[in-house]
Amino acid sequence: MTDLRKWLAEAEAAGEAQTVEGAHWELEIGALSQVNYRRGTPKALVFDSIKDYAPGMRVLSGSVSNPRLLGSVLGLGWDNTDEDLVEKLAVKPGEWIERSGDFRAVTVADGPLLSHVDDEIDLLKFPVPRWHEGDGGRYIGTGCAVVTRDYDTGRINLGAYRMQVQDEGRSVSVNIEAGKHGAQHLRRWFEAEGRAPIAASLGHHPAYLVAAGVEVPGDVSEYDYVGAMAGAPVRTVAGLATGLPLPHDAEIAVEGWVRPDHKRPEGPFGEWTGYYSGSRDPILTIDVEKVYYRDNPILLGAPPGKPPHDYSYMRTVMKSAIITDSLRKTGLPGLRGVWAHEAGGGRSLLIVAIEQRYAGHARQAAYLTSQLPSAAYMNRFTVVVDHDVNPRDLGEVVWAMCGRTDPSIDIEVMKRTWGSRVDPLTLPGAVAFNSRAVIDACRPFERLGDFPAVAESSPDLVASVSRRWPEVLG
Repeated sequence: MTDLRKWLAEAEAAGEAQTVEGAHWELEIGALSQVNYRRGTPKALVFDSIKDYAPGMRVLSGSVSNPRLLGSVLGLGWDNTDEDLVEKLAVKPGEWIERSGDFRAVTVADGPLLSHVDDEIDLLKFPVPRWHEGDGGRYIGTGCAVVTRDYDTGRINLGAYRMQVQDEGRSVSVNIEAGKHGAQHLRRWFEAEGRAPIAASLGHHPAYLVAAGVEVPGDVSEYDYVGAMAGAPVRTVAGLATGLPLPHDAEIAVEGWVRPDHKRPEGPFGEWTGYYSGSRDPILTIDVEKVYYRDNPILLGAPPGKPPHDYSYMRTVMKSAIITDSLRKTGLPGLRGVWAHEAGGGRSLLIVAIEQRYAGHARQAAYLTSQLPSAAYMNRFTVVVDHDVNPRDLGEVVWAMCGRTDPSIDIEVMKRTWGSRVDPLTLPGAVAFNSRAVIDACRPFERLGDFPAVAESSPDLVASVSRRWPEVLG
């Protein structure tokens, strides 16, 4: 399941991949990718014959941008709709976590990734795009999986952190938010050794992008998570410089070391919030010792930006499923649905639907959701609605807020919560706290019996007239 080229062949056969010839790495690949995300049904775009590069040196974007693509990446088949994915993923992320121990990654001696091993570093031999007009450079790591190791336990983590080419291709910076598992690993290595090993896969099956881009628990390796997703252990090769494991069938990878005092100015970069972040602040930069790549390698791009963007659909679907599973495990009763809206990048706007059982139930659901480990990072609004409201329909959610929320008593603000440097409201140099509002858009519990009825036809009546006059439905 985890070979990118086999998956691309399947995508082409399914009519879900499109080849683009002759685009320039300077902005054109990024602009075409944006246009793709915003059409009715995005496709996986394969850029070939890129300006200044030989045919066969390719860039892929849009790999998880619609339900058929994402379903195939998750091992759920090619014939999925939004509704299918929501239903299938209701329990899958929890199962993948629970079964990850049965699918431990296996280290092998060789693989396609080792076809070429360079000691002289030139990352610009690959067609690295400058994705957005305001970007401060060329970003080789957008759909990447950055590999770090826990100093004390040896557990491997994969994280999706942006990586900008530095020093005319001889090094690369890696921008890791402070609360992420990768940052915790590096800090511990710095304390113990003064430097930390690090590696990154830069082209691979999109399953690694999914695993690296969502909140997998700290005691589970994303390699094992992908193995559970695929139904078979993934195979890795040990890096020759650090020993860190890399997907044996990855397209491009780098490895080396980071030191706390080795930094380069980085950014700005168009981020998932829909705004540029970064102000040329110095960021940890990798002393790259080895570069690995296959013949005619494919760089996996997943550039963010104003939603919808490359992976906003994937994050929305996956985060919704993971938060649903986490809420169920808390024992919260009456849970009817969760949706991490794409407009909020799958993080900032969370909607939870419940069937109210007791006084305080709605606030409990709101506070639990806003502080779950899988939901807390960069959340800004958590809205709880009754079970008659579809959490995926923003029109219904706002309608519920307008008729069931009394701002004076139903909106509460939590302060000094987990924010981010990419938040457009975070001032340069400030500690990255944020605040978040929990909004109770449920009927008041004490008025469930006498709250005004909703003015719409009953489901039975709608079904009856639809059967008699089907032409009205087209």
